[in-house]
Amino acid sequence: MFDDLRDLYQDAIMQRGRAPRHGTRLAAYDAEARGDNPMCGDRVHVFVRHEGDVVAELGFEARGCAISIASADLMAEAVAGQSHARIAEIAEAVERAVRTGVLDDPALEGLRPLAAVHAAKSRLKCATLPWGALKSALEGSVRS
Repeated sequence: MFDDLRDLYQDAIMQRGRAPRHGTRLAAYDAEARGDNPMCGDRVHVFVRHEGDVVAELGFEARGCAISIASADLMAEAVAGQSHARIAEIAEAVERAVRTGVLDDPALEGLRPLAAVHAAKSRLKCATLPWGALKSALEGSVRS
């Protein structure tokens, strides 16, 4: 059973890594940031558009492994419609999940494939790189 779930999650990561749904620069955005992991060559540039106090949309451009691209793509879906405070909670849950393999927030089921990364400790930075870039974008966003 565990191997079947691991294979399912690996398939999800590979599919998102090959064909991300949100892998594009937004036409209009009000916050952005880059993340870079020179050890493996992963790079991500996130673009955030706000509506009021929530993130309305997130897009990204990335170069790197399937894990980093899939993480950015899953992140884009998870944060749409969320406040900065909720996004911080989601990011913490993802960081715990990639370290421990346990995703403890049932509302984040779509991010469960990232928990499978815990089995490959050398890939933790790959999964968390987009989340760090998002955090930087939100901290530096200019709000009217």
